[in-house]
Amino acid sequence: MTATGPATRDLWLRCAVCRALVYRRRMRRNLEVCPDCGHHRRLTAPARISQLADPDSFVDLGEPAAEVDPLRFVDSLPYPQRLARARTATGLAEAVVCGTARIGGHRAVLAVMDFRFLGGSLGAATGELITRAAEHALATASPLVLVTASGGARMQEGALALMQLATISGAIADLRAAGLLTVSVITDPTYGGVAASFATNTDLVIAEAGARMGFAGPRVIRETIRQELPAGFQTAEFLLRHGQVDLVVERRDLRARLRALLALAVAGRVGAGPAAPTATHPTVVVPAARQGETPDAWQCVRAARNLARPTTSDYAHTVFDGFVELHGDRLGADCPAIVTGLARLGDQPVVVIGHQKGHDAREMLARNFGMAGPAGYRKAVRMMRLAARLGLPVVTLIDTPGAHPGVDAEEQGQAAAIATCLRTMSRLPTPVIAVITGEGGSGGALALAVADRVLMLQNAVYSVISPEGCAAILFHDRAAAPRAAAALRLTAPDLVRLGVADGIVGEPPGGAHRDPTGAGERIRAALLAALADLLTLPTAELLRRRARRFRRYAAGPAEIGAGAGATDVPVGGPADDTDRPIQVRR
Repeated sequence: MTATGPATRDLWLRCAVCRALVYRRRMRRNLEVCPDCGHHRRLTAPARISQLADPDSFVDLGEPAAEVDPLRFVDSLPYPQRLARARTATGLAEAVVCGTARIGGHRAVLAVMDFRFLGGSLGAATGELITRAAEHALATASPLVLVTASGGARMQEGALALMQLATISGAIADLRAAGLLTVSVITDPTYGGVAASFATNTDLVIAEAGARMGFAGPRVIRETIRQELPAGFQTAEFLLRHGQVDLVVERRDLRARLRALLALAVAGRVGAGPAAPTATHPTVVVPAARQGETPDAWQCVRAARNLARPTTSDYAHTVFDGFVELHGDRLGADCPAIVTGLARLGDQPVVVIGHQKGHDAREMLARNFGMAGPAGYRKAVRMMRLAARLGLPVVTLIDTPGAHPGVDAEEQGQAAAIATCLRTMSRLPTPVIAVITGEGGSGGALALAVADRVLMLQNAVYSVISPEGCAAILFHDRAAAPRAAAALRLTAPDLVRLGVADGIVGEPPGGAHRDPTGAGERIRAALLAALADLLTLPTAELLRRRARRFRRYAAGPAEIGAGAGATDVPVGGPADDTDRPIQVRR
């Protein structure tokens, strides 16, 4: 006869979602994630710290929780008794545990909320502890990682609880102003004042898979405005689609992802600088452009549009190391035509921003053919501002026929979004390098190309309008596109001669689409060379040169070259036997 007593039942638990019986030890080994349906059970603050921090590295800040009862609040129990019961049940002094730790060897300050303690509600003592943690991060120049789990502000403390939203937000603002990374990890559930303050005003917002977050909870919404809610409303996946979070991460991957982000973000411009080009590319030269030699413009246009040509997502893993894609404009959307993230270029952390097309009709449609909407340019601006705060260089990869011209884009402020990109890049206090990898179409391309160095792949093009558009407007015949392409002087050698581009990155024989990895290696070598030069410039000089660069375009090509100080400086990728340097302008 099989025993079914309490001891046996304690060995098993039932998943709250799929209702499967799971061996308790198996659930614990799986970090409290159901092995059958993937449901992430709530973790206590100590369990979360144990999961995220390196072993034996967490040190509690030791700040005592204040005794606060401003309203003498009584529901079924006086508030002090509720606090006492919560402390007895959880073994915690308050709804948050704060301390220093290492995550993958990287120093950080942790503030981890515990939903067991009065629903993780934010009271005056909770807010004070989190604020002190932020102040400790500022004093020690450490990143701050907040792990949220809360139903909102603590009702028993009235308006004093509400004030904590502003207090903590101010402390986070100080960290951001100091260029220190702030990260929030959203766990289930995160609602109310916590969601509307420190959970979402950090540099990066990571949601654990299945977590829910919102200002008003579903029950409040239903009971106040009687609105039906869509499936998956306020889940992590919903938030990602609507541009509210950077990443959705499974619990088993959370520590590794935080470690990677800390490694990329903490070095900044004060790091060791980029590594020299590898031994496989001992020289960096520009492809052949003999005196008077210009490639066929229409052939370049067709090559630039080749569906097999590498995209930003491809280059993210061949040009850079450790790329982590980040999402969302924080205003309601995540434009798929713009890819952004953090990565390393040699030893230097960088911010990467690029247009994204696709390799087939389905992907092109999903990415809107690389034509970004306002949300894409707002996402780019958000990453530029992060680069400025953390002191990271910016690399942009440009391949777009132009900005999205649809009705929805106009309704959402397409022109203003592009204008904000231009303004932000023009005064960004870190080096900016733009690489035109395919099509550089009009203002949609320039929005990511206000740079200190502009490089073009050998078969890339860059123009004020597409050849078809020019042919239709000026030649009154769309069939005249090849003629318009030649007239627009849109090839890489043309743009170098005009002073718009600084150099040409050679492509592998047959074009980048024939050897995407080789193309990526050539871009990497060119970026390393350019960045090594730019990192030596003081910020004031960097900005002065960038402003002068764009101020001089009213002059003719000869005057541009003379004013810039043309030199035979190699910029591109490794050459074949037909390659030779051309004049490159600084």
